[in-house]
Amino acid sequence: MESDAFTLYKLIILFLLDKVDFPLTNSQISNFILEKGYTNYFNVQQSISELIEAEFINMETIGHNSYYKINNEGRETLSFFDNMISSVIQEEIIEYLKENQYSLRNETSILAEYFEAKKGEYMARLRVLEKEEPIIDLSISVPTKEEASKLCNNWRTESQKIYAFVVSTLLKEDDE
Repeated sequence: MESDAFTLYKLIILFLLDKVDFPLTNSQISNFILEKGYTNYFNVQQSISELIEAEFINMETIGHNSYYKINNEGRETLSFFDNMISSVIQEEIIEYLKENQYSLRNETSILAEYFEAKKGEYMARLRVLEKEEPIIDLSISVPTKEEASKLCNNWRTESQKIYAFVVSTLLKEDDE
């Protein structure tokens, strides 16, 4: 019986990832499943690990977040077993994604990470992705870890303004 439950958890994760055209973070997947009360945190993490191990989903780590995306093997597996997910659960997933797609996409498309480039110098990499392709990708060198962290923290709220400023500045005519 326990393996049937884990099979369902894994299918729910595959279904969720299949219904979006962008990767989801571990916390986004976990939050959905926990909010619905399908299972506990540890079972979600075990299910995600097993899906990665079985090569049904791909994981990419950027900064402190892991991003998950279904792959062809996962889609194929889901197509064989999606009937094991009740229509109620499928509808809950679809409704959740409809209501939260913008915020989910926004969370995963604005990326910021920093690292020590060399002694006494930190590099902040700041990106905005659209359909997994960067529309802006900045690397900024700063002298301290604190400054690099601050750049990353502010990027989420300021990236749209910065992108608009950069584009409008670089597109302006010479005679202005």
